[in-house]
Amino acid sequence: MARWQFLCFVLNGCLLNVAARVTLGVVKTEGGRVEGTNKRDGFFASVDIFKGIPFAATPKRFEKAGPHPGWSDILKAKDFKPRCLQTTLTQDAVFGSEDCLYLNIWVPHGRKVSSNLPVMVWIFGGGFLMGAGHGANFLNNYLYDGREIASRGKVIVVTFNYRVGPLGFLSTGDTNAPGNQGLWDQHMAISWVKRNIAAFGGDPNKITLFGESAGAASVSLQTLSPYNKGLIKRAISQSGVATSPWAVQRNPMHWAQQLAQKVGCPRDDPAAMVACLKITDPSAVTLAIPLKLINLETPLVFYLIWSPVIDGDFIPAEPKNLYHNAAGIDYIAGVNNMDGHLFAGLDVHSINQAGLGKTYPSDLYNLIQSLTVGSGEKGANITYAQYTKDWPANPSQEIIKRAVVALETDVLFLVPTQLALDLHSRHTQGAKTFSYLFSYPSRAPIYPRWMGADHADDLQYVFGKPFATPLGYRPRDRDVSRYIIAYWTNFAQTGDPSRGESKVPTPWIPYTTMYTQYLEINKDIGMNSVKQRLRYDIVNFWNQTFTAL
Repeated sequence: MARWQFLCFVLNGCLLNVAARVTLGVVKTEGGRVEGTNKRDGFFASVDIFKGIPFAATPKRFEKAGPHPGWSDILKAKDFKPRCLQTTLTQDAVFGSEDCLYLNIWVPHGRKVSSNLPVMVWIFGGGFLMGAGHGANFLNNYLYDGREIASRGKVIVVTFNYRVGPLGFLSTGDTNAPGNQGLWDQHMAISWVKRNIAAFGGDPNKITLFGESAGAASVSLQTLSPYNKGLIKRAISQSGVATSPWAVQRNPMHWAQQLAQKVGCPRDDPAAMVACLKITDPSAVTLAIPLKLINLETPLVFYLIWSPVIDGDFIPAEPKNLYHNAAGIDYIAGVNNMDGHLFAGLDVHSINQAGLGKTYPSDLYNLIQSLTVGSGEKGANITYAQYTKDWPANPSQEIIKRAVVALETDVLFLVPTQLALDLHSRHTQGAKTFSYLFSYPSRAPIYPRWMGADHADDLQYVFGKPFATPLGYRPRDRDVSRYIIAYWTNFAQTGDPSRGESKVPTPWIPYTTMYTQYLEINKDIGMNSVKQRLRYDIVNFWNQTFTAL
């Protein structure tokens, strides 16, 4: 009988422990008190989730947002707020709101309430045209749900909205509309985290930015801006950097005038144009110049027109000349091995048409001509020779198609990322630099067999979808996700992806300009995954031979 009573005592104790979940409860922020939701996350673990906390006031159009005025009652932070106003995927309607500057926080706990946790702040991608802090939603499964990263890596995850499209990036190149509203929004969110995250159990001195595509370029630009001095400890850029050709708009006034003409505003007087655009229906402004996806006259990348600008303020000079501002920030940057496939599939339609449409050497040459338009016929010829020098006399369809994808991957992602890594490494003062190549093949069934990792294929693994929705994934997919989350969160904790609370399959050697080390990330990470000189001949070609033209 005594043994039975003892077992009951132990069982009741365990049940009480499970029932009494650890939680922050109501949290006091600079704007007021907030209350989220608490979810059980294992036997002795839970996670607090706060959705829709305002980090700035509703912004005036084409202007920087100001501080939020605050609130008096307890804010129930239990639902995602609308994304910033943007077009739908079909580009025939809009959704979202101009009142959109809100953030979301995931805080993991064990037996005790967490304190001094590293903080990872996510900046979403979407070509500076679309997206939200919570990401796409399928059956209430949000792409950028931070719960898996937070609980597995013992970090706080923050996501947020920022203005996109013309409302976020229209610029006249002067004081009438300086531009970079979206970057200022990002800065406001980062600053809010710095000031308030300690109340949520975070360490304000361990803030790591991470992002993908336009979000990755944003991460890079945030590290280079003088306005973020002292705010950012570490940063991760996935498939995008400040030196990417699509990361900066070089002719903003042209596109502002094009938009003004579409909605019936004056073109020739910048002050009158901006005044008119400020009172024009925001839906009309957002829809005025849709992203062209069919019958393209130039490569798709040239249609990504709403981007950051060199404003002489937030981005005071050419990004490549601002790396002294990132000298103390640890940095990871990398690409997917077929990042350019998304673009190539729209620029050369036959790429994905197995057996139906042939891709010809002339398709590669024409694409080269379009991407190197400033270098003339000589530049196109020398580039074509570089990409075909190892071809047999009669190249197969796979060889030609791979070359097209490689071209777009190199020009849009890989070569600028290698430049960014080199610049960071050369300017660093005590900070570390890490390079990677993500090569785990796409799982999309419509893609050809030779396909590698397409643009954005890494997102599902970074956000732990193989764990959150296990029926849709294989054991090896969970391995890939486990590896990435471990490296990323270790980096947030220690500045070294190999050291921290999470076990990793192999040490990741820092990048140096002499040896250019990188880690290849896929399902089979081992000692041989640490490599050197990623596409070294191609990187040298673009940075030296082509540039010399």
